[in-house]
Amino acid sequence: MAEIEPIVGRYVKLKIAGEDYRIYFEEAGEGTPLLCLHTAGAHASQFRHLMCDPEVSKNFRVIAFDLPWHGKSNPPVGWETKEYKLTAEFYVDTILAFSNALALEKPIVMGCSMGGRVAVRLACLHGQKFSAAIGLEGSNRPSPWWDNSWLDTDFFARGDFCEALVSGLAAPTSPAEFRNETLWHYRQSGSNIFKGDMHFFRTDSEFEADAESSSPCPLILMTGEYDYSCTPEDGRRTAAAIPGAEAIEMKGMGHFPMSENPTAFREYILPVLNRFSK
Repeated sequence: MAEIEPIVGRYVKLKIAGEDYRIYFEEAGEGTPLLCLHTAGAHASQFRHLMCDPEVSKNFRVIAFDLPWHGKSNPPVGWETKEYKLTAEFYVDTILAFSNALALEKPIVMGCSMGGRVAVRLACLHGQKFSAAIGLEGSNRPSPWWDNSWLDTDFFARGDFCEALVSGLAAPTSPAEFRNETLWHYRQSGSNIFKGDMHFFRTDSEFEADAESSSPCPLILMTGEYDYSCTPEDGRRTAAAIPGAEAIEMKGMGHFPMSENPTAFREYILPVLNRFSK
């Protein structure tokens, strides 16, 4: 028998930083808006398990969109003459523009990896617009690397390179089916799109000073035990710097909890989401 999932996909046209964009998004469920942000070089399919979970969709309208240049979202007209390079300013502007376009009233925002990093900025600088911010594998600054020279490699034009680069971030305990599905998202990445996201993730996401700017909305940082890109200690350090923030370590989880191990992730995320259900 065929099974039709409850996910519905649509497009919205909006203007960001003076340019027109056509953005693809998927949603399922009803209730409190839960706005989900995918990882670098990937797309909204990472959240399909949440959208198909009746325990989530009965109380939450789960919405996930493909960032411009990603997945089914279009780049701007004239993209062939431009180099894609994600900045913190454009990232925040895109999220706020999308939320406004859908008339979302104080949604919960939940992002992973670079989406988790920007969730910290959204909570600190735009907290009045959100009911809560959940940062999955998110912190307030990049983790230390020896250098950033690896960002200059031309290999980022290849999806299999992007897949290989992130493969070690998935936990060894994650089921092979879902681990491989997560890596497939990276194999699909457009030429140099993951590299453009790394500009934000590695060099334009130093947000330690943001906590001094305003009182944030509730911020929960959830970090996988096996994540070496954003360690549980990074989550605890960030939470300690932001009044009222909370850090949760997810045992047996890696850098992509919602897609690499959805069954285990739901045991962590459901109690958090239920704090904010109406």
